[in-house]
Amino acid sequence: MSEPGAAEITPKPATGRIFENTRRIRLAEVDPTGRCRLDATVRHLQDVARDDSTDSGLTDPMTWVVRRTMLDVHRAPVFQEQITLATWCSGHGGRWAERRTEIRGDEGAHVEAVTIWIYVDGETGAPRKLNDDFFDIYGSATERKVSARLQLPNQAPDHASERAWPIRFVDLDVLGHVNNAAQWAPVEEVAHRTGMKLEGVRAQLEHGGETPPGSATIRWVGDASGFRTWLTTEAGTGSAAEVRPL
Repeated sequence: MSEPGAAEITPKPATGRIFENTRRIRLAEVDPTGRCRLDATVRHLQDVARDDSTDSGLTDPMTWVVRRTMLDVHRAPVFQEQITLATWCSGHGGRWAERRTEIRGDEGAHVEAVTIWIYVDGETGAPRKLNDDFFDIYGSATERKVSARLQLPNQAPDHASERAWPIRFVDLDVLGHVNNAAQWAPVEEVAHRTGMKLEGVRAQLEHGGETPPGSATIRWVGDASGFRTWLTTEAGTGSAAEVRPL
């Protein structure tokens, strides 16, 4: 029986592969208060995931795309803080894997993250079965089965606030997708507009349909006690997010 994916902060395992790397929080990653933004935090998550996949010898380390991410931000990293990221596989399905990451900083930063990554064909973009080498490398996680089902409402209610949000060329990555981290920028925008502080929060974001370049719209409901957002284009909802206190 599969559990909902990227919906639980599971503990660091006592055995199995755990990969660690360090980063320093830089000027382009912080808001005016010096807090590392959510989109920048997610960039660190995808970087350490790629570093782990490459270091492990995993086949096709680039052919993974994010489906869902959940962050528990206990204390956000700040400008110039040195952070250590520890990451490991915490479950899988037939065509996806769940990755847990812990972020700790030398000034007290503490973020727990979990993400569902879909394994895709590099040419067609279609999901494909995990290779045998995945189980050879991350075998300690093969007993926990997780789903890749979306869990947040896919449509904004009629009374939602909205504003235009252009998808820029710089938001695209090497796969030709709007990078998953770039889709957290609207969450930061809505937090600023509602006055919600992004510490002591659980933030979730799911990638639904395609988000092509061009005109997009952010829709949101909520206030400083919590909110939901939807990034939409003519193609439909590209991503949906929720931020609530821990």
